Amino acid sequence: MSTVDLTKAAAIVGIHEHVTRYAPDKSELQIQGESVIKAVEDAGLTKDDVDGLLTAGNIRNSGLNLADYLNMYPKMVDNTTVGGGSFEFHLSHALNAIAAGRINCAVITYSSLARSGGISVGTGGVARFGHPRLDPSPDSFEELYGLTTVGLYAMIAQRHMHLYGTTSEQLAEVAVAMRKHASMNPEALFRDPITVQDVVNSRIISTPLHLPDCCVITDGGGAVVVASAEMARNCRHDPVWVLGAGEAVAHQGAGKRDLQFIAAKQSHEPAFAMAGVTQDDIDMAMIYDSFTITVLETLEDLGFCKKGEGGDFVSGGRLQVGGELPINTDGGGLSSNHPGMRGIFLLLEATRQLRGQFEGTPRQVPDCQVALCHGTGGALGSRHSGGTVILGKD
Repeated sequence: MSTVDLTKAAAIVGIHEHVTRYAPDKSELQIQGESVIKAVEDAGLTKDDVDGLLTAGNIRNSGLNLADYLNMYPKMVDNTTVGGGSFEFHLSHALNAIAAGRINCAVITYSSLARSGGISVGTGGVARFGHPRLDPSPDSFEELYGLTTVGLYAMIAQRHMHLYGTTSEQLAEVAVAMRKHASMNPEALFRDPITVQDVVNSRIISTPLHLPDCCVITDGGGAVVVASAEMARNCRHDPVWVLGAGEAVAHQGAGKRDLQFIAAKQSHEPAFAMAGVTQDDIDMAMIYDSFTITVLETLEDLGFCKKGEGGDFVSGGRLQVGGELPINTDGGGLSSNHPGMRGIFLLLEATRQLRGQFEGTPRQVPDCQVALCHGTGGALGSRHSGGTVILGKD
C-alpha cells in the first residue's frame, strides 16, 4: 500500500483561548463564535478563508448550528466526538482533508459551560439519568453499579499501585507540577502553590485519588485555525507545522483487555513514524490530565518510560519547566481549566510555546522546537479515545 507524506502539509496559523472560567452570561455558541473570529484574526485571515469547520459536543453547538451562527458555508463539517481527545482527531482529519485538496483552511473549535451549568463531570453514576439506561449500550452493563468517571480512573490507579508499587506521593508530583505551571498563568483557576504532602493529606475522592489528583470543572472554549502549507506562509505568524498524527480507541476487548495499557500505546506509533522523531526529540508535551493517573499511564504508553516506571518518571521535577520533559505549561486540567473536553487547550498551549510567546518569562520552555499533544476522551477504565499529535516550529 502506497503512503503519502503528510509532514508539513498543514500548519496551525491562528489560535484563541476564551479565557473565561465562569461565564453564566454567555451561551456555548457565543463562546465558540467569539473564539473562531479571534483565532481567524490571529491568523491574519477572514472567515471567508475558512472552508472546514470541526467541533465536538452536542447538537446545540454542532457544526450545523455553528455554521448558521457564524454565517459560514464550509465545504467540510466534522462533528467527531470522542471525548477530550476529539480535537487531536480533528487536527488529524483537517490535515488529511487539506493534503487531499478538499479544503485549504479549517477551524477547530469547542466550548462548554460545565461550571456555570452545574454539570459535575465524572460524578453521580447512574443517578445522572434518574434510572438505569434501558438501551442495550455498553454503558447499560456498568452504570447499574453506580460507576463514576473518577471511580473508573481510581480503579486504574489502584491496579497500577498493586502491580508496580506506585505511590500516592508519586501521583502527587503530577499535581504539584501542574500547580507550579498554573502559578505562571494569570488565567488559571488555581494558582496557589501546593506540595506533595498537601496532596496526600487532602481528602480522598475515590481511593486512591485525592482532591488535587482530580481535574477542576470550569467553563471555557477556544479555536485553532489550520491551513495548507501555501496559505500558512502568508499568515500573520510563523507556521506551527503538523508533523505527525495518530488516532486510536480502547474498550473492554470482549472482556480480555489489559487495563494497564491505554489508547496512547496505539496512537503514538503512527504519529512518531510520520513525524520522523523519537521521544528524545520532544521538547515539551501537553498530556491530558483529567486525573494524575492519566498523565502517568499516558507517558508510559507514549514510550517515554517503560510500563510500570511511570511513578519514578514523573518524580523529581522532571515534568516542570526546566525539567527533562515539561508538560502542561498552562497548568493543565488539574489547575487551569477543564470545561468537559480539554483537548483543544493542548493544541493552544503547544502552539504558544512553539511560537515562543512567553520568551523572557519562567513559563517559556527554552528552545522549544518540537511539542507533543495527547488527548484522552472517555474513561481509562472503560472506553476511551487517544489522539496523538506532534507539532514543530517553523
